[in-house]
Amino acid sequence: MAMDPAEDELEDQAESSDELYEQHFLKIDGGQEPLRIDKFLVARIEYATRNKVQKAIDAGRVLVNGKPTQSNYKIKPGDEIVVYSHREKRGEHIDPQAMPLNIVFEDPDIMIINKPAGLVVHPGSGNPDGTLINGVAWYLQQQNPGITEENLPRFGLIHRIDKNTSGLMVLAKTDTAVTSLAKQFFNHTVYRRYIALVWGDPAEDEGTVIAHIGRHKRFRKLFDAYPEGEYGKDAITHYTVLERFGYVSLVECRLETGRTHQIRVHMQHIGHPLFNDDFYGGDRIVKGTVYTKYKQFIDNCFAVCPRHALHAKSIGFQHPRTGEAMKFESELPADMQELIEKWRRYVKSKGDLISETK
Repeated sequence: MAMDPAEDELEDQAESSDELYEQHFLKIDGGQEPLRIDKFLVARIEYATRNKVQKAIDAGRVLVNGKPTQSNYKIKPGDEIVVYSHREKRGEHIDPQAMPLNIVFEDPDIMIINKPAGLVVHPGSGNPDGTLINGVAWYLQQQNPGITEENLPRFGLIHRIDKNTSGLMVLAKTDTAVTSLAKQFFNHTVYRRYIALVWGDPAEDEGTVIAHIGRHKRFRKLFDAYPEGEYGKDAITHYTVLERFGYVSLVECRLETGRTHQIRVHMQHIGHPLFNDDFYGGDRIVKGTVYTKYKQFIDNCFAVCPRHALHAKSIGFQHPRTGEAMKFESELPADMQELIEKWRRYVKSKGDLISETK
């Protein structure tokens, strides 16, 4: 069934895409005689060439029965072959557009960008231009006018963060870097830390949320947690409470997987939606008092940080060419810093009341 425009736009603003994209699934039938897998794939996949198949195999994007293979492997009846790609089957035209980019680090292989809240990562049905990728396309074409969408798919986009999430993203500048980083995300070896302000006071200082994430069965613009694993994709989030303000808490979230809206869905699932998250119930008073002054304080907080309070603070990975361990950190943006300071001042002035009403 086709995805409607609203759902398509939501996918385009997805929290993370930690998976390589499955392009082909082939199961070898009982009458198949032994044949080199590279020859088999060239014969079975439209537009495949020996060179393209060889590159995919060398990059570990061809699996036989769940494991990487070699070009000289001879297929046999019952084998299950999956061919992955680092680019989606669907795509949008990308017009290079000049815009300011906060580039934290850059070398010939990668870029680290600190994305501001409010900026969509790449074009979609509701955002045809003015996105981060439009800006990256323009920036890279100033360095190399020969760069196109064909020779650098999606201009190196490996993962995504929401429009209203701020923080660090890694982009690849070469096809080799795209493949290496995509595999690291796929294998869940990328180090990522997020800072979030959530409603409520978690009972434990640390915890882990394990629940599949998939589209909400009634509200297709949303995602939901499925703890029994009956739907969606596996997802694991670890969290640590950094600071408690009684009615809200500052937490660090560590992603083991990276599903769409994972942190937002998982924290809502355990009763602690992100502060001012208008998708998952955080844009209303979840914890606190009935006093008018408190309601006014919350409204003021929403005005200070008019988006869900989530920042991608840290990212770490192996450099795609040198293998060096790379790690980058970013400061909280001004809106979240001001929001946290408001809560600190509130707790200091209302400490006794909070203790009595939690």
